[in-house]
Amino acid sequence: MELVYFLLIGAAAGWLAGQFMKGKGFGVLGNIVVGILGGILGGFLFGLLGIGTEGGIVGALITAFVGAVVLLLLLGMTRKGKR
Repeated sequence: MELVYFLLIGAAAGWLAGQFMKGKGFGVLGNIVVGILGGILGGFLFGLLGIGTEGGIVGALITAFVGAVVLLLLLGMTRKGKR
């Protein structure tokens, strides 16, 4: 059941980050991937900054969202550099 929550939070975070970054999203599978990678990146960044997220699902969603936004920013910078 935890895997289902993990995927749902990843999908929601990826979709929210895509909307926040004024993108059209990457589809369901792409949003899940962006959200999951964002959750990993967000957890790493929050750990470096000493920020703890003990908020359960809401904390996990915030962490994944912040990480997904950072991931999309980095992807956007590399795409612009290749053109």
